[in-house]
Order: sequence, then C-alpha cells, then structure tokens
Amino acid sequence: MEVEVFSTEFWQAFAPEAILIVGLLLIFIIPNLGNSKFRIPLTKVQVPWFLGGRRFSITGSPAIPGMLATATLFTALGMMVIESVDGNMDTTTVTSNGLVILQLDNFSRFFEILFLAAVLLASMASLDRIPAHTFSGKKSLDELYDNRRQADFYILMLTTAVGMCTVALAQDLFVLFVGLELASLATYVLVGFHKESKEGAESGVKYFIVGSVASGIGLYGLSLLYLEFGSLQLATIAANWADSTILGTIALGLVLVGFGFKVSAAPFHFAAPDAYAGANSPVAGVLATASKAMGMIGLVRVLLVIALPEGDTDESAIWLYTLATLSVITMTWGNVAALGSTNPKRMLAYSSVAHAGYMLAALTAVGAWKWGEIEAPGDYAEAIVAAVLFHLFVLVAFKLGAFLVLGLLEMEGEVSRLSALSGLARRDPLIGTAMFIFMLALAGVPPLAGFMSKFLVIAGIVSTSIGELWMNGTVSFSDLHWVWWLALAMFINSAISVFYYLRIGVVMFLDIPEESRRKPLPYGASIRMAIWICLVATILLGLSGDTLIDMCYRAADSLNLA
Repeated sequence: MEVEVFSTEFWQAFAPEAILIVGLLLIFIIPNLGNSKFRIPLTKVQVPWFLGGRRFSITGSPAIPGMLATATLFTALGMMVIESVDGNMDTTTVTSNGLVILQLDNFSRFFEILFLAAVLLASMASLDRIPAHTFSGKKSLDELYDNRRQADFYILMLTTAVGMCTVALAQDLFVLFVGLELASLATYVLVGFHKESKEGAESGVKYFIVGSVASGIGLYGLSLLYLEFGSLQLATIAANWADSTILGTIALGLVLVGFGFKVSAAPFHFAAPDAYAGANSPVAGVLATASKAMGMIGLVRVLLVIALPEGDTDESAIWLYTLATLSVITMTWGNVAALGSTNPKRMLAYSSVAHAGYMLAALTAVGAWKWGEIEAPGDYAEAIVAAVLFHLFVLVAFKLGAFLVLGLLEMEGEVSRLSALSGLARRDPLIGTAMFIFMLALAGVPPLAGFMSKFLVIAGIVSTSIGELWMNGTVSFSDLHWVWWLALAMFINSAISVFYYLRIGVVMFLDIPEESRRKPLPYGASIRMAIWICLVATILLGLSGDTLIDMCYRAADSLNLA
C-alpha cells in the first residue's frame, strides 16, 4: 500500500512513531508549565501563557521527564509488537513527486522493536542511575545536577529512538543518513553527559570527533553515489548497480566507513572502548546493542540490497574479499584486546567489536552465495540473514543486561576495574548470578540465547559454504568454499572469548569484595526490574525462541534476496 507523506493513511500506518514524537514534545512542554502570562501589546490585558514563570508543583517534579519517556517508549513498543503479530506489514511512503522515502515492512518493524526495547530498558534503568530527587530540603550538588538534567537526558534518549526508527524505515540514502545523524548526535551528547566526570567528558569529545569524521566520509560517499546514479533511492541504485563505474565502487567504500564506525568494525572501532568506558552504563548498553544494530541496517541496505552481486560476471563484488578480511581482523582484534582489559566496560566494548566481526562474516557468506561462487539454495542465504537478526536481537538481552548490572554498581562508585565486581555473588547472590548468566550467554554456552544465536550464524555459514556438496555423500577440505574458513574463525574466536567472560565469574564468586564495597548493593527497583527482564529473555530465548526466529525469517524474507 502506498501512502503520501502526512496523509491520514500515513499517520495511521506510522502511529507508533508519531507517539514517540508526541512524547518528545511533551517532555519539552510539561516540565516548563507555569503561571506565566502574556501581555497583549499596547494594552494592559494579560493572557495566561502557561510556559515559564513559577512552575506548577504537579508538572514541575523532576521525575516527570523520566516517567513520560518510559511511558512513551512502552506505548510505542507495545503498539509495534501488536501490529507485528500477523506479519502482514507493507506500507510505502511516497512524496508528491513519487519518490519512495519510507518503507514499513517486517524488516523495518523488526529493527524498530529492537531499538525501542533497548532504549526502554536503558530508560527504566536510568530512573535509578540518574535519579530524580523529589524530596524537600537541602540537596547536595550531585542531587541538584541530577534534577537539572532530567529533561535533557530523556529528550536525548527519545531523539535517539526517533533517529534509529528513521534509519530502519528509510528507502532513500539521504533519509537514512539524516536518521543516522539524528541518533548519532544524541548519542555523542549522551556519552559525555556527565560533564563533571573527566572520563565522561573526554570520551564524549573523542566519540564526537571520530564519529564526525566517519560521518563526513560517508556523506562524501553519498554525494559520489548521487553523481554516479543521479538518485539516492535504494531501488534506483540497486537496479543500475551492475552498470556502475569505478566511481560507484569508491562511493560504496566511503559510505561503508560511516556504517563501519557505527558497528565498531576494525579499523573504525578505536573510539568505542573509550566511549563505553566513559558513558554511564545504560547509555553504553544502548551503544553496544541498538547503535550497533542501526549500523548493521546500513550495511545490509548497501551490501545486500544495492551491491549484492548478480552472478559470477559481476566484477564489482570484489568487496567480498575485503569484507571477509575485515571480519576476521575485527573478531580477532576484539577478542585479543578484551583478554588484556581490566576495565569491565572496556572489555565489553571489545567484545562488541568481536561480535561485529561475526556479523560481517555472515554478510560475506550471503554475498558469496549471490555471486555464484557457491551452489546453494536461496533459503540458505535467507537463513544466514535471519540468524544475524536473531543475534542482534538477543544481544539486547544479555549484553545490555551486563551493562545494567554495571550500572547498578555505578550507583555506589566508579566501575573502572574488575576488582569492583569482586565478591558480587556474596554481596547480592541474585545480581551476581544474573551477571554470570549474561557472561555465559556472551560466551555462547548452551542452553542460553547466546549459544543459539552463534550456532545459527555458524551453521548458516557452514551450510552455505558446503552448498550442494552434501548431495555427493562425501566432503573434503579441498571442496570447501573459502567462506567455510570464516565459520572456523568464528568458532576459534568464540573459544578465546570464553576466558575473559569466565574471568568475571571467577572475580564475582571467588574474590573478596573491596573494602569500600562490602555494604549491600543499592536497591534501585527500576534498574533491577530491567535486569530481571534481560535475564528472563536470555534464558527463554535460548530454550524456546521459535517466535522470535519466525519474526527474523519474515524480516529476512522482506529483503527479497533470492
């Protein structure tokens, strides 16, 4: 179904996204409601203006922005989940000139649900991590800081969600870039949000500088694509890609730099460890999950929709070898760097780099199949894409859950060393057990969701690389396609990662707590609830993730790869 921008049908189709924008506006308006009046010029008549003046006690509470943001995200997410049950979404938004700018289908809706789930959990946790102090009396400087920036923080969180949803829906590379930058600019500020922290301010500046350079390079690539094809419409570029010149290939490489930064792929990952370490943990969790998924959308749109090769005569598919090399370097670099890390958030950052390498390997396998180098049924490629989507979604459970546990610890002091986790299982057995389960899931230990996601990705790559060789009854190493070695690299790197994930378990269960951390953990009802949600999802999606896997297959089918 085609709908015109801002028509009645448009608002009906994109009601959840409209709710996000309305919620964003409400956070601007409601906390500023007061008894101000506006005097009509040249008269003494004063008309109530309600914006400014002495704030109303009901709407002036510093807890209002957090409550509004959480309610907005929960409502929009609930509507999206309900609409996605039947799986029959297909709405295209066109301008008056007939340009397609937004596409609502199973693929875009899947990522919107992922984004809102991650931002909602982070917002819930932030109700305790950056608490609103509503009690009367004298407040400390930190409490005044927390109250003053409530609206700012949740405005940035909702802006991030709106930008990410725009990226998921975009069918025009310029619209995609606008959504990417909207989310990116908000995350730059969120990383350095705690200005009183030297580490936070420094990491925010680094993340902004590196991100700006990556965005500038990507924007230059978009300009070259427009020069080559006369359009930034995904469908138009994809239809004419086979006839492109070397300029198109150069433009593709420049665009991939921008997306490579978002997924923290080597060599564009250098700002990620500092950003994760300096940001507060819920924000770092959003960067490690939702922001990475946003970058993966760009890679899928560019590599699998635009530049997917059309047979073995397509010489432009040389990017496959580059992507395969980058995937191995990324996963190996991430895991090796994590081995030597003593900062838990920095270790999780390098872990995210490694996971980016796993997903790049999967995209390489799909490209090799389409190039004609592998004789395998089309549903094999669809299975790989579905496995990548499943992996991205379950990362929200155990990767974000791990960051939220660190966020709970941050409520009593900095978490810049592994020793901050010492004796956590003794201090709070439930939280310690939850953190250990998150580490096991990241390591890919069965029967948790992390094992299932890695298994599906590796199995998809292996099945595609072997192709129809199974029909012969025997398979030798000489018969295997080079893509098979990517699966082997994934397996070896997953084995390496077990060491540093289990090291956290050893510290939590066997070490003695630091002198300053022997009291019970802060209560934090909201952040604990978010942790329990992540824990339940990690276990259930590993034991029975059929519904989610079905959603992933429907989303992959929307790309029409075969």
